[in-house]
Amino acid sequence: MQFDTLGNTDIEVSKICVGAMSFGEPGTMHDWSLSYDDSKKVINHALNLGINFFDTANVYSKGTSEEYLGQALKENGIARDKVVLASKVYFNPGRLSSEAIHREIDGSLKRLGTDYLDLYIIHRFDFDTPIEETMAALNDLVKSGKVRAIGASAMYGYQFYNMQQVAKDHGWAQFQAMENHYNLLYREDERELIPICKQMNVSLMPYSPLAAGHLSHRDWQIDTKRSQTDRVAMGKYDRAETEDLKVVARVDELAKKYQVSMSQIALAWQWAKGVTAPIVGSTKVSHLDEAVDALAVKLTKEDVHYLEEPYTPHEIVGAIDSNPAQGVTLIDEKSNLTYL
Repeated sequence: MQFDTLGNTDIEVSKICVGAMSFGEPGTMHDWSLSYDDSKKVINHALNLGINFFDTANVYSKGTSEEYLGQALKENGIARDKVVLASKVYFNPGRLSSEAIHREIDGSLKRLGTDYLDLYIIHRFDFDTPIEETMAALNDLVKSGKVRAIGASAMYGYQFYNMQQVAKDHGWAQFQAMENHYNLLYREDERELIPICKQMNVSLMPYSPLAAGHLSHRDWQIDTKRSQTDRVAMGKYDRAETEDLKVVARVDELAKKYQVSMSQIALAWQWAKGVTAPIVGSTKVSHLDEAVDALAVKLTKEDVHYLEEPYTPHEIVGAIDSNPAQGVTLIDEKSNLTYL
């Protein structure tokens, strides 16, 4: 396994992060999420491969994702300081208010069965809570020892910059990681957010690096339970299917050239772009084997250009333009789909 340092911290993370949205009681969020026994198999396999980085959220499968991850790690017997745990806050009553942040961290710690998180991420930008209130509350968690470092997720570049500046002005903890939507089919953050992160030495840990599987096979749709029922993925990608298939075709061509899988080409592109640890959601242990093998795939500058050349601008998916009503799930009004 290969490792890197998270932002300006001394936290060592594997170059692959396991996304725990795949874990949790089926039907509470996704029909395709894994039962506890199946989640444990994936978690244990990840540890055996040398992966130490796991990302979850307070709302994944109504908290059962955190519960499954925490219980599996406990039963595995691995020492707490040998794993890096990240969770998120926002899709909850109070969003990023001070009261909500202090309440939700305690819930996450209890479900995960730990005294602290290595990384606590705000899941979105909160339009209703003053930035100073949010950043002060996050700083409180760092000072108290409940959190080692903080991070942010999908938002606009100006929002991220403003939050970092408020923290800097007050001498508070600053974000060390950005969990944004980024892959070969969605590169809108290259315009503003990613350059800001690189300027500030903020680590990139993108979600959906395989574009919900679209970068792992030539056909847009395949006959799996997830592809047939994942309404979140449909909302993210189906609108640009015609344009995106041109990129998918080039991933397929390079995969054949290097005699590797399409998924490995898509992941190799992430590391070629300076990503610290793409978040790989896995429902099978073989998915992790494939991801680890991708670390050996080295793309040339010409390969990267060839993969990127057909890309066309996309509608923003991830960052939000206004805060939804408190206590409800974010809904995209155009497609009536949920985004988490």
